[in-house]
Amino acid sequence: MSHPEHPNQFALLRQRRFAPFFWTQFAGAANDNLFKFAFTVLVTYQLQVAWLPPSLAGLVIGALFILPFLLFSATAGQLTDKLEKTRIIRFVKNLEIAIMLLAGWGFMADSVAVLLGCTFLMGVHSTLFGPVKFAYLPQALSERELTGGNGMIEMGTFVAILLGNVAGGLLVALPHIGPTTVAVACLLLALLGRALAQFIPAAPATDPQLHINWNPISETWRNLKLAHGNIVVFRSLLGISWMWFFGAVFLAQFPSFARDVLHGDAHVASLLLVVFSVGIGTGSLLCEVLSRRHVEIGLVPLGAIGMSVFSVDLYWAAHSLPPAAQMGVAAFIAQPAHWRVVLDLLLLSLFAGLYSVPMYALIQLRSQATHRARIIAANNILNALFMIASSVLAGALLGAGWTVPEVFLATGLANAVVAGYIFLLVPEYLLRFMAWVLSRLVYHFKVVGDEHLPSTGAALLVCHHARFADRLLLLAASPRPICFLVEPALLQRPLRGWLLRLSKAIAWVPEQSNPLAHQQALAAALQVLRDGDLLAVASEQEALHVLEHARAAGLALPCVPLALHQPPHPAWGRVQLQVGPALAAADGHAQGLRQALAALQP
Repeated sequence: MSHPEHPNQFALLRQRRFAPFFWTQFAGAANDNLFKFAFTVLVTYQLQVAWLPPSLAGLVIGALFILPFLLFSATAGQLTDKLEKTRIIRFVKNLEIAIMLLAGWGFMADSVAVLLGCTFLMGVHSTLFGPVKFAYLPQALSERELTGGNGMIEMGTFVAILLGNVAGGLLVALPHIGPTTVAVACLLLALLGRALAQFIPAAPATDPQLHINWNPISETWRNLKLAHGNIVVFRSLLGISWMWFFGAVFLAQFPSFARDVLHGDAHVASLLLVVFSVGIGTGSLLCEVLSRRHVEIGLVPLGAIGMSVFSVDLYWAAHSLPPAAQMGVAAFIAQPAHWRVVLDLLLLSLFAGLYSVPMYALIQLRSQATHRARIIAANNILNALFMIASSVLAGALLGAGWTVPEVFLATGLANAVVAGYIFLLVPEYLLRFMAWVLSRLVYHFKVVGDEHLPSTGAALLVCHHARFADRLLLLAASPRPICFLVEPALLQRPLRGWLLRLSKAIAWVPEQSNPLAHQQALAAALQVLRDGDLLAVASEQEALHVLEHARAAGLALPCVPLALHQPPHPAWGRVQLQVGPALAAADGHAQGLRQALAALQP
């Protein structure tokens, strides 16, 4: 997909292909949370219902909202793949208006049963919208815009959640007219969302011939198997679900953390929510800047490290606070000991934003378009299961006598273990993190002509790379993984060899040295190209040899010449990668390749 370049992600808000969609989902997220929080406050403080004690109200409302994600996500994913996406969005917004009309009657009649039913229906509304939310973006945005677009959506969602909660709490507390005001506000937000949806451009169906399987159990299992077909995508789904587990622990414990540990009132608990939301939003927006507008999964390990470090520090910051009388926000902020708590919370949520956005973008980019929405539906199912597990486990630990800071500490340490396990299973994350560190913090790395790097399909990259660091710099320049042909001796080195073996580098043995090993290496290289991936060679001779055998195997490959320009001692120096226009398969002969490589020399 080709779209004009924009200076940054905020410029997307001036584009019709993004802005109406962004504000539609913003209004929907705000309405969900305005309704849920106002209802929770109503049954906790104002309505006395014997069969729903205030202590259980929040838990019941949360469970009813999440239940449709488990029941209907598989169906929602199928519908999104089969139907035109804008049509689904407008149907969902019409459904929201109907639900809010019913909820309005429930608020004004003080009917808890009706409002519980509406909570379930709003969960259905969000379940239907979930796959569309993330399947629409890859159709509307280019690869270079995908990280920024996801960052905007993530930021917008958390800001909408925050504003919805604040508005719900304020409006329902208005004397005499609180419930009626909430009813009117919810209906107006639903109408606004439907009006905005009218301006979203068409997004064609990706699998219009799909036969809908209405059995949620068998379809859920089939969705998970679809996702498992691409192991990087599947493990990224698990990584995102873990982030929701991690976040749910903190969000659920803010009230008790504020009251019992920080000695703050309800406004201090709200402050923690504001700080957490600002952190997530800031981290989400930083992803585009730090990734140079590509899908950069090297940020994921960076995010995981920050999440663990600041979770552990939050435990130490809260562990030694002296006993105090309950205080408001002003008194809380006035004490320097609390600044560290707020900063830890801000930074751990900021790093959670850095962790999650590249994973969402990777799933969108690497999933096959025909069943992308079903894979996103599988992600929503896993997210719901992990959030439920989070509540059960945190409740069990607290019931066993653990303090809230100890639960935060355990979550931070568990995050380090889980993240490390994921990165060992999917070494691409670790390699790209090393490439990101090398290209941003060690070298002043600049890429010229990166638009010539193919975003899809097989290609042969030709660049002299004598050192391990050179290969990492090539990885940093490419939004896609690269398979390298390497000297066998390099694979025997302790750390570098281990990393290269994890990345499935191919030991390239000269034909005259070992004909059998050479044929095995050549077969492995051709398989990489048959799979539609990028293969990098270190010399013109290797490139011509691979191209000759690729043509014999019926593979027509573009050949992309590259050149690394660096000073004799490049540590902390300026390094530039020059990418030349791709040579068509017919032009990949010795003279054409030699001329293309020579043209890149300074």
